Parts: sequence; C-alpha cells; structure tokens
Amino acid sequence: MDLDYALREDRPALLTSSGTADQKGSLEKWERSNRMSLMIMKHSIPDTIRGAIPEENDAKKLLTQIADRFAANEKRKGIIREYIMEMSNLVTRLKAFKLELSEDIVVHLVLISLPAQFNQFKISYNTQKEKWTMNELIAQCVQEEKRLKQDMIESAHLTSNYQGNCINKKRKWSNKERNSGTSQHME
Repeated sequence: MDLDYALREDRPALLTSSGTADQKGSLEKWERSNRMSLMIMKHSIPDTIRGAIPEENDAKKLLTQIADRFAANEKRKGIIREYIMEMSNLVTRLKAFKLELSEDIVVHLVLISLPAQFNQFKISYNTQKEKWTMNELIAQCVQEEKRLKQDMIESAHLTSNYQGNCINKKRKWSNKERNSGTSQHME
C-alpha cells in the first residue's frame, strides 16, 4: 500500500501542462500516502497532544514537529511536559472561539502557572534577553524538573516512645524480697 511513501520521499514537483503520466502517477501516489499518513497519525495522537501541535498538511513535517515537542523525552518520568502540552491544547481550543494567543504569551502563561519549586527557574528565564519558543520551554522545564528531582533528599526520622515502669520511683529491696523476687515500691 506504500502508506509510508510520503514519509520516505519528498513531495514531487507540481504538474505542469507538459507533465507526463509517470509524473502524474507519482504525485497522486505521494498525495494519497500523505493523506493516509496524516489521518493515521492524527487519530493515533491523544487529544491533549494533538491540540498542542500546529495543523500541518505534510506528514513528514508533522513528524518533525512532534519530534521537536518530545525531544529528550525517552523515559517520560515527569509531569511537566504533559502539563505544558495540556495548556497548549487549551490555547488551540481557544482558536475556535477566535481568540488567538501568540506563542510568547503562551510561554509567559505557562511560566507564571508553574509551581513554587520552579521559582528559581522563572527568575533565570526573566533575566535573559532571549525568549523561548514552546519547544524550548518544554525542553528547559523537563530538564529543570529532572534537576529538582535529583536535588530532593529523602529522609526518615526514627522516633520512639519509651514507657518504662517506675521511672521516677525509687526501689528499696529488702533481703527477704531479693530472695523471693518480689519488690515493694516506695516513694
């Protein structure tokens, strides 16, 4: 079926009036493969992620965008990436209501909504002149989350509650009691 044809091959040049039957067949084959690949990819991606990825009509470019969003995420240990993707998805949904937010504003909204443990990270971002794209923000936040997890020191505290008998009482043993094993408590 050559479903991956559009992923392996570049788009053929648009046909001109002097295009051959082979060129037309090649373009049709590529377009069909591209449509099928896009359909399969879009239906395989969860809604929260799908909304965070810009619309694309080229399957190869869509894969590149997905790879950029998920760069350096081999183990997916943290939740910060999913949080940012969810916020990006919400921004995409707002477009349906004709409310479009620039990427700079979305980056800012994500940063101000991060938990307090990211305060030092936010200060660092605000002191630099260069602004990040969403992909850069995701990569930096994932790296910071990983650093924060490594810095956490887990500790356990041992406590005990000693309940000894006759702690403040003086014992006086008589010779008779020592031999018999009984005691008499005197205060």
